[in-house]
Amino acid sequence: MPPNEKKRPSENFTDKLRAVLGLNASPKTKDGLPPQARFSIWYFLVAILLFSYLQPLIFSGKVETIPYSRFKQHVAEGNVVKLTIGPDNINGTLAGSPGQAFTTIRVDDPDLVKDLDAQQVSYSGRYENKFLSGLLSWIFPLVIFFLIWRYAMKKMGSGMGVMSFSKSKAKIFAENDTKVSFADVAGIDEAREELQEVVEFLSTPEKSQKLGGRIPKGVLLVGPPGTGKTLLARAVAGEAMVPFFSISGSEFVEMFVGVGAARVRDLFSQAAAKAPCIIFIDELDALGKARGMNVMGGHDEREQTLNQLLVEMDGFETNKGVIIMAATNRPEILDPALLRPGRFDRQVLVDRPDINGREAILKIHSRHVVLGPEVDLRKLAGRTPGFVGADLANIINEAALLAARNDKETVELTDFDEAIDRVIAGLQKKNRVMNAQEKEIVAFHESGHAIVAESVEHADPVHKISIIPRGIAALGYTQQQPTEDRYLMTRSELIDRLAVLLGGRVAEEVVFNEISTGAQNDLQRASGIARSMVMEYGMSDRLGLVNYERPRQSMFLPEGFSPGKNYSEAMATQIDEEVTRIIEEAHQRVRKILLARRTVLDDLARLLSHEESVQGDELRKMLSASPLGVAASSSGEPSRSIAEKEDDDSGI
Repeated sequence: MPPNEKKRPSENFTDKLRAVLGLNASPKTKDGLPPQARFSIWYFLVAILLFSYLQPLIFSGKVETIPYSRFKQHVAEGNVVKLTIGPDNINGTLAGSPGQAFTTIRVDDPDLVKDLDAQQVSYSGRYENKFLSGLLSWIFPLVIFFLIWRYAMKKMGSGMGVMSFSKSKAKIFAENDTKVSFADVAGIDEAREELQEVVEFLSTPEKSQKLGGRIPKGVLLVGPPGTGKTLLARAVAGEAMVPFFSISGSEFVEMFVGVGAARVRDLFSQAAAKAPCIIFIDELDALGKARGMNVMGGHDEREQTLNQLLVEMDGFETNKGVIIMAATNRPEILDPALLRPGRFDRQVLVDRPDINGREAILKIHSRHVVLGPEVDLRKLAGRTPGFVGADLANIINEAALLAARNDKETVELTDFDEAIDRVIAGLQKKNRVMNAQEKEIVAFHESGHAIVAESVEHADPVHKISIIPRGIAALGYTQQQPTEDRYLMTRSELIDRLAVLLGGRVAEEVVFNEISTGAQNDLQRASGIARSMVMEYGMSDRLGLVNYERPRQSMFLPEGFSPGKNYSEAMATQIDEEVTRIIEEAHQRVRKILLARRTVLDDLARLLSHEESVQGDELRKMLSASPLGVAASSSGEPSRSIAEKEDDDSGI
């Protein structure tokens, strides 16, 4: 310091106080004090105030509080030696050695002074400064409210504070936090190959740019729920070893106007700072629905958020190393501007796996499961057509839990059978008790399905028949196991499928001459197949090769769209007649099959009533031992034996 410059008194006091508190070594702020010194000084001052306020209570001797009447009695008896009269209290000492201190609440007594003078009591007045107590009575509640408010704002600031509404809610996974690679993804080899280019660009961008090419800005993963779209996106980030931003489309839209657009801007700014990286938007349809599709009016906040997303996707180049990936299972409702080249210009289908893919998925999910020696994952994959990765993972987990529940050392094939039944038909209703009549009806109903399935040419083989109630409304089920994955259905196969669906209802007619409500779902599915054959597939000779069904629209219809029929009322009558004819022909065909197999029908129903579950191999043994053999021709008319023809001639 220069000799002509003096320290200010406040600085001297501050330095001395900091030296006393041991804060000289701390870094200084703008006002010369470190951050922790400020809090220490405040604590020191508060402690002094509390000490001065509580000192009389702590260090004073034992004081007895007496009623005012007793105090007057002591005055009259001359026992009071000394008094200090305050505005509210009277403190004094009684005669004796040592004198006993006492206090009493002062009351309005005009004769008090006269009585004291008469007894020659030494007394004095006391002035109480209530400024400190009044100040504390105001400041203390304010401090409490301030601390509560600060705590609440700190909690809100972490997720939904006023100043954090515009912050992106994306979860950021670092390079080493993803822990998912292509080795963890199976059954979608084509999609994985498509995304290999994205991995190569993020890892070695110069390879893609060497010949002037550019990687797509956006990659849209399309497929049914549970096929592994999110897992595949994380695998891309894990293979490329880049940060991964994950967010759902619904997290952009809030009740406050402009918040969604601000979150989009914040997300892209964070991604640009961490490039190269991947932005993954799950359930893109929650954000990217086509504008103007709602005839009742649009949602301005969602549309503004979508507009901001479109602008941001146009505002950066792929050479920045930011790849946008999104997933949806409803691509038909996305805005066309979002799907145009330059934004999401590559769509990757993540479809249901085939039998090889299902086997590979089962191997991945069963890596940490102790399987029994009889478990064949290839056969399990064959029993689960149409299952996605999430379903197969659920089957593995359910089987492991069942085995653990039964204290088994390994997961056996029976555990997998029960797990598949749970996924397909639901949990067993062990407490649901059916009366004998209903149980008999269900047994004949399921026997009818199974016998027809084994009697027609193009039906899948029966794997299991059960009359154990499952799920919400299933009183029984017949499980068929396809021999291979199919992607096309011929007319003969559809007709055979109709026959299998009607087998339960016809069995009730044949046996009881009565029908029940148990065939409701069967009739619904059969009617749908027959109507599709007539209106969509052109499989009716009467109506010809004409499609009478409009393309299926989503539930969000564009403006001006008026759904309706594109055919006349006369044609509608012919369609109904043709659907009725197809179902009635299938009905008569199934009736002939079950009449020819009536013995097997009775035996199988009786066995089901007793065992509650019959395997397909046992059914096939019963059919092979039957004296009559019925094989349905692909034309829809069963090839009949001589005995059947004699029955027809006799009028039965």
